[in-house]
Amino acid sequence: MHGSASPGWLLVALCAVTGGYCLLRMRSTVEEQRRAAGGEALMGFGMAAMAVPAAVFTPPAWVWPAYAALFGAAALRALWSARSSAHHLHHLVGASAMVYMAVAMAASPGSHHHAHGGSGIPLVTGALLLYFAGYVLLSGVRLVPVAAAPRSGRALGWGDRPELARACRLSMGIAMVAMLLTM
Repeated sequence: MHGSASPGWLLVALCAVTGGYCLLRMRSTVEEQRRAAGGEALMGFGMAAMAVPAAVFTPPAWVWPAYAALFGAAALRALWSARSSAHHLHHLVGASAMVYMAVAMAASPGSHHHAHGGSGIPLVTGALLLYFAGYVLLSGVRLVPVAAAPRSGRALGWGDRPELARACRLSMGIAMVAMLLTM
């Protein structure tokens, strides 16, 4: 990614904290929540690493193909998991976006954190921007408080708080929009 270092570091912090919380969510007693949290933790930490400002660290050339392979495997896993849960389709789009950005960064001159010079917005970037902008808006609406459903009387653990999981997904969606805008 290119641009000023301050927004880059804010993006790194946002994604790393989100990834960390997703690791906590993996301790949930609900298997589906644990599985989703694992994919979201990978996305959070992967986005944090990808957002490190190029002025601070320029990764070696082998990093981008490794990212593409890692997130390609995550996309295949999300595709397989989508058979049982539609939420995994979002993970598929997110992992595919990470593959796209890694390939674009590998193909950029000098393999720095910028992918497209002044060539305008490529079709795939535009489509991903539209998807994630819509996802951010929908996630924001889902955070609007509604009447609380009666609970069984037991306190929810950190991994079972749906409003925190939604806030994390919103944060990662916003971060993805920011990363795509810098391409």
